[in-house]
Amino acid sequence: MNRIILKALPAAITLALACGSAYADEEGFHGYLRAGAGTSSTHGPQSCFGLGGNTMKYRLGNECDSYFEGGYTKEIAKVDGVSYLATVWADAYNPNSDFAGAKLELAKAYVEARGLDFLNGGTAWIGKRYYFRPDIHMLDLQYINFNGTGGGIDQYKVGPGKIGYAFFKDNDATSTDPVTKVVSTTAATRQNFIYQDVPVNAGGTMDFAATIITAQGDDTIKGTKHNGWQISVFHKQDKVFGGANTFGIQYGVGPGTGIGVGNDRIGASGSTLLGSDVTRLRVFDDVWVQPSENFGMEFVALVQRDKSDAGGSTTWTSIGARPVYALTKNFKLQMELGTDRVTSPTGGPAQRLTKITFAPTISAGPGLWSRPELRAYVTYGKWNDAATAAVNANNNSGPVYGNNTSGASYGVQLETWF
Repeated sequence: MNRIILKALPAAITLALACGSAYADEEGFHGYLRAGAGTSSTHGPQSCFGLGGNTMKYRLGNECDSYFEGGYTKEIAKVDGVSYLATVWADAYNPNSDFAGAKLELAKAYVEARGLDFLNGGTAWIGKRYYFRPDIHMLDLQYINFNGTGGGIDQYKVGPGKIGYAFFKDNDATSTDPVTKVVSTTAATRQNFIYQDVPVNAGGTMDFAATIITAQGDDTIKGTKHNGWQISVFHKQDKVFGGANTFGIQYGVGPGTGIGVGNDRIGASGSTLLGSDVTRLRVFDDVWVQPSENFGMEFVALVQRDKSDAGGSTTWTSIGARPVYALTKNFKLQMELGTDRVTSPTGGPAQRLTKITFAPTISAGPGLWSRPELRAYVTYGKWNDAATAAVNANNNSGPVYGNNTSGASYGVQLETWF
């Protein structure tokens, strides 16, 4: 694919290539990279402002880590119009601003057969892959994530939409008691169902995604194991001032919340020790616009409630915007403002955090999604007393702010997908 064209693709395509959503990897070398360096108003390591727990932080000028994922997809055979493609990717992550010591791991390794006539032109695949993980970019929140090792079918045309089914084995680890020699496991099997691209209005489609999780192992060993499930419904509206809008409602129960182990995302298997009293409800709206070549913006509003008998109920509310204005084809100004509120499960004061970033940016194009971006940034965070402990605990610099309720960071950052 022509890389100049890729830079200007709509988010639905560009971010899918970068993040590996439901549709397949394209031939060639593709990937994602972010890295940077910075410091803080405390004259120590770079600071990143977030509340942790069940929340995500606004990411512009607020990512203290380094991350790479990338690899190659190649057609290895073609028989009677059916293409067989192999994909191998690696990834590396470091929670600090240096890749030194980061462990390179295999992120994808799978083979798919595309264009099968008995699947009505659909695809069959087996292996380890990224699968159906769209995100709210500003928050780096993959609001649903079906990644894993398994097999399935995809893009099978049925009625007005397309179905997909996949079977995965998650958290496939065992431990042996050195005395009793009894083996316990955290494993679960996961079935994912997708019915997507169902037209419902002019320029609008619906996606339906469901998960059934079945716990593995003996209930008498290390606690009772529980099954779980989740269901998600998304409405996607195209051509919104040159952009698009996604509205979602999600509900998960037990391991279907994704909480506890794995990637902590709805759609994957959470801890099978979580019973049916553990629930997660999320409602969000994520919109991006590009009304002119030089101006674009992303806006998000989200409410998420987590509830359990042991932990009580807590609600995360978040709202934020990132306007981008290009002064030239290769230079733009970005600002991001986001605010978060998390209620206390004990009825105490809610935690509040507001973060604002200004980032002059060298960019391969004027659009909101044009990448690479080479950014300089200044970030300011302000929080209340109730949030002080959470901000310190989730700051890469450590608890450097003490009892203070504000701080700043500045530095440089790279982000690109290709």
